[in-house]
Amino acid sequence: MPDPRFFEDLGPATLTELASLSGARLADPADGHHRISHVAPLESADAGSVTFLSDPKRLADLAGLKGGACFLKPEHAAQAPAGALLLLTSHPQASWAAAAQRLHAPRRHDGSQHVHPDSEMEDGVVVSPGVIVGQGARVGRGTYLGPGVVIGPGVAIGRDCRIGANAVIGFALVGDRVSIHAGAVIGEAGFGAAGGPKGVVDLPQLGRVILQDGVTIGANSTVDRGAFGDTAIGENTKIDNLVHVAHNVRLGRNCVAAAFTGISGSTTVGDGVAFGGKAGVADHLTVGAGAQIGAAASVFKDVPAGETWTGFPARPLKRWLRETAWLSRKAGGREPRG
Repeated sequence: MPDPRFFEDLGPATLTELASLSGARLADPADGHHRISHVAPLESADAGSVTFLSDPKRLADLAGLKGGACFLKPEHAAQAPAGALLLLTSHPQASWAAAAQRLHAPRRHDGSQHVHPDSEMEDGVVVSPGVIVGQGARVGRGTYLGPGVVIGPGVAIGRDCRIGANAVIGFALVGDRVSIHAGAVIGEAGFGAAGGPKGVVDLPQLGRVILQDGVTIGANSTVDRGAFGDTAIGENTKIDNLVHVAHNVRLGRNCVAAAFTGISGSTTVGDGVAFGGKAGVADHLTVGAGAQIGAAASVFKDVPAGETWTGFPARPLKRWLRETAWLSRKAGGREPRG
């Protein structure tokens, strides 16, 4: 379930109500009284949840559906296990998004005080002018909050951290000795969209961000919260200015990422990986421990541990050098004439 520190539970809804809200229809109208309390991804759905299946490649995963409800296309209903509660729709992901908005809402700052009386500050916290701290937030001893910093409800920040001017932190758990530079945004919604009957709709982002001890986030960089689970950055990883880490990314310890690096959603990066400036990594990939990704490289495949890749599309460095040398020879080593 979404972390209650960051998301409000809006109460259960019947399948009849969720079907009406989402434009779906119940495979068995007799199931309409069943009450749903939360949404979940397919792999962690339980009896009180509603999930969705939109990718035919995941049909085998329906076998694990244990008592919960599922939005799916009518042509896939026959492959659901006996007793499953099915909501049939041509747009399963968009319908699931409508259900999520009915069942969960992000917590927002309440009240008129800049530092909410329900927040907790340990001794030695420095609060600069214009700082906003939401209800239930906790800030550890010796942490500095620069001018205009916004700390969202429920956020926990460890000790001896440095939060630069106008940084925004929400839906996040931050360790000790973390530096977040000016203008960085931690925990905003990642990019998630799905086609619906009335056009493209946003998918709710119901996860968190975890920044472990000693992490540095550069100025104007963004780390998106998880779509459902966590976006996590390991101990002592250093991220430059103007870097984007998308939802559900897992970055290991002691990694470095130079400016303009972009790491797409659900990619896993091992310990000690280095990204040159403007490197880009596609979604759902694995970059092995100790790998190095060259500047402006575009990674579309898993990178084995310890290898150096570069180019577009990215490939092992020695191969890229051979191909570049071959191309240069074929071109005669001359610059093209204007």
